[in-house]
Amino acid sequence: MHRTRTAAATALALALAAIPLTGMSGPPGAAGRQDPAREARDRPAGAISPAPQSVRPRSDRVTITPAVTVVADPKADATALAVVSKSLRDAGADRVVRAEQAPAGRRLTVYVDGAGAASALRDLGARGTGGLPAEGYALAVGDGRIALAGKDATGTYYAAQSLRQLLPRRDRPGAQVRGTAVRDWPATALRGVIEGFYGTPWSHRARLDQLDFYGEHKMNLYVYSPKDDAYLREKWRDPYPADRLAELKELVDRARQRHVEFSYALSPGLSVCYSSEADLRALTAKFQTLWDIGVRTFAVPLDDISYTDWNCAADKDRFGTGGWAAGTAQAHLLNRVNQEFIARHPGARPLQMVPTEYYDVEPSPYKKALAARLDGNVLVEWTGVGVIAPTMTVAQARRAREVFGHPILTWDNYPVNDYVTNRLLLGPFSGREKGLPGQLAGITANPMIQPAASKLALYTVADYAWNDAAYDARASWGAAIEELAGGDARTARALRAFADANYSSALNPRQATELAAAIEEFDHDGDARRLDAALRDLQDAPAVLRERLADRGFVEDGAPWLDAAHAWGGAARTALRLIEATKAGDGARAWELRQRIPELVRTARSFVYVDMTGRKIPVLVADGVLDTFVEDALAAHDEALGVIGRPKASTDLPVHQDNAVSRMTDGDDATYFWSGAAPRAGSYVAVDLHAERPLGTVTLSMGRSGSPDDYLHHGVLEYSSDDKTWRRLAAFDATPEVRVTPPAGTTARYLRARAVQAQDNWLVVREFTVAGADRVAVSGGPPAAPGSALRSAADQDPATAYRAARAAEQGEALEFTPDAPRSARSVTVLRPQGAPAGEASVEVRRGGVWRPLGTLSGAYTRLAAGDGAIEGVRLVWRGRAAAPAVNEVILR
Repeated sequence: MHRTRTAAATALALALAAIPLTGMSGPPGAAGRQDPAREARDRPAGAISPAPQSVRPRSDRVTITPAVTVVADPKADATALAVVSKSLRDAGADRVVRAEQAPAGRRLTVYVDGAGAASALRDLGARGTGGLPAEGYALAVGDGRIALAGKDATGTYYAAQSLRQLLPRRDRPGAQVRGTAVRDWPATALRGVIEGFYGTPWSHRARLDQLDFYGEHKMNLYVYSPKDDAYLREKWRDPYPADRLAELKELVDRARQRHVEFSYALSPGLSVCYSSEADLRALTAKFQTLWDIGVRTFAVPLDDISYTDWNCAADKDRFGTGGWAAGTAQAHLLNRVNQEFIARHPGARPLQMVPTEYYDVEPSPYKKALAARLDGNVLVEWTGVGVIAPTMTVAQARRAREVFGHPILTWDNYPVNDYVTNRLLLGPFSGREKGLPGQLAGITANPMIQPAASKLALYTVADYAWNDAAYDARASWGAAIEELAGGDARTARALRAFADANYSSALNPRQATELAAAIEEFDHDGDARRLDAALRDLQDAPAVLRERLADRGFVEDGAPWLDAAHAWGGAARTALRLIEATKAGDGARAWELRQRIPELVRTARSFVYVDMTGRKIPVLVADGVLDTFVEDALAAHDEALGVIGRPKASTDLPVHQDNAVSRMTDGDDATYFWSGAAPRAGSYVAVDLHAERPLGTVTLSMGRSGSPDDYLHHGVLEYSSDDKTWRRLAAFDATPEVRVTPPAGTTARYLRARAVQAQDNWLVVREFTVAGADRVAVSGGPPAAPGSALRSAADQDPATAYRAARAAEQGEALEFTPDAPRSARSVTVLRPQGAPAGEASVEVRRGGVWRPLGTLSGAYTRLAAGDGAIEGVRLVWRGRAAAPAVNEVILR
């Protein structure tokens, strides 16, 4: 069970949580989009993100002069002024000078706050900051001047960030900047990020980089709550070592410079005694050490703990048992902290907490106790309906507010990936209803273990939280790619291909949307050039990103996924060439390509993420898209050859990490499918044999050494010819190994094992195999090597091969006898690449007489079979030095 919650947030101004969104206007083109993917690509340079509440183009322009004067109010925010000055220099200004008033002449003047900015805004026909909420700002560019003003210091800083985006990047003066008027404010008061995942905590350097990113994107909250910081959880009573405290102080200072509130979230629930005066003193003493280094926002998360087992007998004696008792005990501790620490520290923000029941809106005794007993000014964090909520609605938020009886701050578990560490989640923030921010105290997002890679999704979170009315997930995603690529078209193209291949999540259920669309187009029109271009973009993307992407952290974070993307791109392009060769009837070329694919796929699946415990986890890229495309290409080649191929597995159960359903039929008992949930009544695993065929023994091997009880405890084996009408083959109970031999003459295309009762254990299937009546018997020699078998040369699966244990003797023969004489136009012999020509002659038997057809010509031999039913085929070896090998002999 995955639970990745803790606390987060500051309270800034809770009254802002209900800012009305009516009457707002987004940037040009923000409404009525018909093609979000195209809109993302076509987003104009200089667009402001997050999208302002009101932005109006002017008909004039300003010029970046060699010297620019900044006239600033004496109390103007120093960090905002630094952003303005740097942005002007980056736009081509040689000098940026401060002055009390505008100089004579045509020099560009920038007014920051105070009377000068107010006057300039009026002259430019722009409204000032009157009537704006906290963090709002006004900005105008035109008529030879720029004016910006904030409702407060943070608003001025945000105005400077918007100006930074409007200005171009040039290495000399003279750039023209289009006239613009902006009036802007946030849709919700709190907008931020919670480092609250399980697994490898972020490095100190990465946290500093993240704080810079948050300030640039108008996010005002960072919650320090890494699950694996022992001083937050297991050792919560212990003081930080001096070096760790110094690092925290550096983070607090950087956050303040970037107008980001640093929130410290202490999680005592694993061992706290709620009624203990000593534990209360330990908790507030820990908070005091953080207060002394500048922290002003505190949280007490009580998630991912048991509230049915007390940590001390005194709590049971005082509060009793059950949900109401747990809520009462937690409220008691939190109220003491709120009244005896927060209230006694002027400047402290309202206390925040994460309830133990943080993931639904159902009334319960626990929630009722919190609603009734917890101080009313404490913020309650909530993940939505579900730990990872695919959607979140206005109605749900209202209901959460009613059930918890307190202001709600969402702890949104996206793009967190600690429960799927084999994936990067690079898609946009989606599934959140417009109007939701207006119902909340704020929105915070739990990011990935990979900090730099999280920026793509966090960019879109910032867009939504600031202005949900103008938010378009795909457009924001495209803009995030453009920003991270630094405006370089080649880098952006590579990053888009890579992000698309890592797109899916609980919020974005479709994987690799653009690549999947390219495959669908190819299936429809057969134009291989367009699809090959898309696959080449993915194959080349890792090299481009490693060479050109400025954010080296992203390259470091994504290393194994970049390697896998390159390898999967190569495998898929080879599969595409296989399809084209098969269509063209070029059997030799198709077989050559076919033999490359297994090793390419093995390589693509070989890359691993190494977690903090040293565990190696195979990574997934475009799963369900590229692997399916490759499998379909192999199946199409099988069909063209006239063989059935390896059975295809399926299930209606979710998959746990990389334990794919295809592992049920890979012929390797050491690999396995592992479900991501317990089977319900009716849940199934199935195999498609690709054609109606006689059924031999059916074997279902379940469970594994580490999870011996993960098998279907009560089930039935069934078979079908059409995947609709099913017949029972056998029932089984309480056994992980099922082996059934059907009655003679039983035929089917589909088999499945179906649960007849729900169970608690998940399901592991090592192998699901179906032996068929051998349609072709193989005999003769040389004998097969250990691990191989004669029958592999005619088992309807070109991926398997008979390999001889020794070299063939002159005249020795390998003979193939079908179950009945067959009419065939040709005999095809498939052998490993590099097999020598002339190694054997090929003969067929008709009327009891062997007749020559020709000789083996290499890896691919196709000989006309002549007239009449064929009773047998044999390869008569010519006594070469190497041991022979045969993948398949096919009569067609």
